[in-house]
Amino acid sequence: MCKTIKNSYYDKLTFDNLMSAYNRASKNKGNKKDLLKFNVDLETNIANLLNELKSNKYKQGKYRTFTIYEPKERVIKALPFRDRIVQQWYIEEFIKPFIVPRFIYTNCACIEDKGTLFSVNMTQKYMRKMKRLYKDYYVLKCDIKKYFYNIDKDILFNIMKKYISDIKLLELTKIFIYEDNLDIGIPIGNYTSQYFANIYLNELDKYIKEELKIKYYIRYMDDFIILLKSKDECRYIKERIEYFLNNKLRLELNSKSRYYKSSMGINFCGYIIYETHKLIRKRSKYKIKKNIKVWNKLYRLNKLNINKIILSWNSFIAYSKHGDSFNFRLKMFNSLIYKNIKMNL
Repeated sequence: MCKTIKNSYYDKLTFDNLMSAYNRASKNKGNKKDLLKFNVDLETNIANLLNELKSNKYKQGKYRTFTIYEPKERVIKALPFRDRIVQQWYIEEFIKPFIVPRFIYTNCACIEDKGTLFSVNMTQKYMRKMKRLYKDYYVLKCDIKKYFYNIDKDILFNIMKKYISDIKLLELTKIFIYEDNLDIGIPIGNYTSQYFANIYLNELDKYIKEELKIKYYIRYMDDFIILLKSKDECRYIKERIEYFLNNKLRLELNSKSRYYKSSMGINFCGYIIYETHKLIRKRSKYKIKKNIKVWNKLYRLNKLNINKIILSWNSFIAYSKHGDSFNFRLKMFNSLIYKNIKMNL
């Protein structure tokens, strides 16, 4: 693989590639107004977008801002549909094929065939290895304080320049990074943001693996786990990581970052992980109990959207089956008052 992306912008900038980006961007978007508007004259709109990108006239649209509250409160910034097509093209044609393959194996977010379950299983695999080696060992569990909101744009752009030497592609990268009306941080909601965030912390990954020589390390976006043989080693590694984050990436560890004995288990990516088994989080149990109370109430009032509830229930079952939760699932199933409706267990 070449060291930098060069002389690729115009080769990848074709009508067919933008149409493929449109198809990906339009998936699961329903009848959203900007999608419908774009579809009225689809081929002309794609051609116009192509010409704007070729002639250096492309300007990013205005963000729509809203707040979500699950799993925690976050401000989301969404671009118009046409800009999401450009971001799809940028990520699929350049970032995924040229940069993602350079990530370490245990960087698990935003990567095909990886994700939360991969992270959980890899963590358990490493825990079993540490148990065989040391019997008793320690867990250093960390996350970054308000990660997306604190990414330094200049540092991010300089990191991207290490991967990209194509001038036109760098100009587009600059638009994505700087044209969001934020002095610092990158917007949650952009397709590019999740990849930029992953690339940014790839610098930490390389430091931990290559400089600190840590063997058992797993990262899922800004949450990461390190398994070490002693408390003193945890303290030392944590101090080194804090120094690197502060001085190289202008970031801080969240105050919840800590180290502890492995016998307590590891709360990571939705599960409590032990060497021998996995449990689902208390928060997840509380949420499904709360949902079932609401569903039962709506059912009694004849206001229950059955199809929506089945999807939500099946999502819970798919998640909980990866933990040791049969008795809890059965209890929740039995608390449903509409047994004539087909629900998985």
